[in-house]
Amino acid sequence: MRPRSLRMRLLIGAACAVFAALAAAWMAMTLLFERHIERQVEAELTRDALQLVAALTLAADGSPSIEASPGDPRFETPASGLYWQLSTQAGVLRSRSLWDQALPVDTDAGAQRWRLRSAPGPFEQELLLLERRVRPDPQGAEVLVQLAYDRADLRKAGAEFARELGLFLALLWLILSAASWAQVHLGLRPLQRVRREVQALQRNPHERMAAASVAEIEPLTRAINDLADARERDLERARRRAADLAHGLKTPLAALAAQSRRAREAGALEAADGLDRAIAAASAAVESELSRSRAAAARSKPTGGLLAPADLIESLIGVVERTDFGARLVFEVDAPQTLRLALAPEDFMELMGALIENAARYARRRVRILSREDADGAVTLSVEDDGPGIDIPRREQALMRGARLDEAGPGHGLGLAIVHELVEATQGQLSLERSELGGLKVAVQWQASATDRP
Repeated sequence: MRPRSLRMRLLIGAACAVFAALAAAWMAMTLLFERHIERQVEAELTRDALQLVAALTLAADGSPSIEASPGDPRFETPASGLYWQLSTQAGVLRSRSLWDQALPVDTDAGAQRWRLRSAPGPFEQELLLLERRVRPDPQGAEVLVQLAYDRADLRKAGAEFARELGLFLALLWLILSAASWAQVHLGLRPLQRVRREVQALQRNPHERMAAASVAEIEPLTRAINDLADARERDLERARRRAADLAHGLKTPLAALAAQSRRAREAGALEAADGLDRAIAAASAAVESELSRSRAAAARSKPTGGLLAPADLIESLIGVVERTDFGARLVFEVDAPQTLRLALAPEDFMELMGALIENAARYARRRVRILSREDADGAVTLSVEDDGPGIDIPRREQALMRGARLDEAGPGHGLGLAIVHELVEATQGQLSLERSELGGLKVAVQWQASATDRP
């Protein structure tokens, strides 16, 4: 299964590519080292062979003899892995290291140059064999000069080199993988800026992405800006049409209401009741559409910077306290002056005004407004009262997608449809709970991505 993260794909691809390259380098360097030490052995054997040829003489019977053996002490140690042998038809002379063994004689050995080959040797050893036919006396017989070296020593040296090289290349792989991670991190950094700008565009459709500093990302930013322009135009057209339709229906509904009153005055009570129900349903649809239009306007207009919720809450309470139902209540406010929200003031006033007014209408003695900012930057505003509240089944029904919140419970539904639309428009979350005061607690939360700190 392929990882969904582009970063992980690049890192895994880079790590695999570097590993494959270093593995190929390990095999190639190991082979080159083995060939190098073979050439070194060949050079040493050739040097010893020339010493043998220089000291070589033929006895009267044609058997080979030497005045002095090469100086390497391994020629004197039995089964040491370094051997020499001189062969003629009359006899064979060999190094003490061969003891009672002999090197394999090849009748195809030439006299023009030294030949290096592999051959099985004494003491169950595989040998690297250097040989050539020489004629020490122009009138005498040819002598087959052979020198051999045990390949086990070459393999041991090659294995040690391969092991040490493998450890070095493993460390190099870790270093190069870390360098690849840094490269991928730096290469993807412009995408983080794109993500932040897309989030800003989501909060405020009037925002546009700045010109990219990287040529490869510039077509993406232009495409996103073009898409945002098209979306804003479409939303504005749809909002205007919905608002025009809703406003256009108000006059016919008012006329129908007048007809209903005349019918009721004329005694047609059943017909008047039917008209009133139809007018109420149509009016509710119109008001719902108007609230959606206001929420769409909240989505499409800039936030206007940061606002201080504490000051606006106090002003709203001052208005509600002048009403008949608010004058008898005690309002408790806990809102830090340092708290800031990236919302338009009119949206916040409409949202909190509806919540505070609802709580005041159905509270007995107390209304409490709390605000807090969590450690992760999320901001929560809550409005509580000590009224009758809403039971759990009706709360769930009230928050279902497509349900009208003003039908969620007895009394507490007034204005909640508008609140719900505005909360969704500002990327918040609305919840209905049981208050510690005994009534309803309405909490609205905005995550850190939808809020800005000063």
